Amino acid sequence: MSLFRKPQPLAVHVLRDAPELVAGLRRALESATDSERPGLERALALAEDAAARPDAELRGRWVRQRLTAAGHVGPADSVEAIKILRRAEPGLTLLQAVTYAKEAKETEASEGGEGAAA
Repeated sequence: MSLFRKPQPLAVHVLRDAPELVAGLRRALESATDSERPGLERALALAEDAAARPDAELRGRWVRQRLTAAGHVGPADSVEAIKILRRAEPGLTLLQAVTYAKEAKETEASEGGEGAAA
């Protein structure tokens, strides 16, 4: 192993359609009837909330989904969880799996509990 090797890029890229969804909801709200307005306003608030979530949180949820699908219920950053994640996603390097597992652990903590389902 070389001390000068280039860092691996993150393998999981977060794709977001939220900005387009927010713009579409705003356009729909402009021509909405009084009966449509409350539902569209609520949908817009939810879409804006989703658009504001950081990429690390979304990757953390992705990890938790993979672990839950594999039947893992313990901490997302455990050695067992990282092994399961790498088996589920063979293209992940160890560094990537550990990084994502830490993001998942942080997401769990912010959502109010260990092993919280996404």
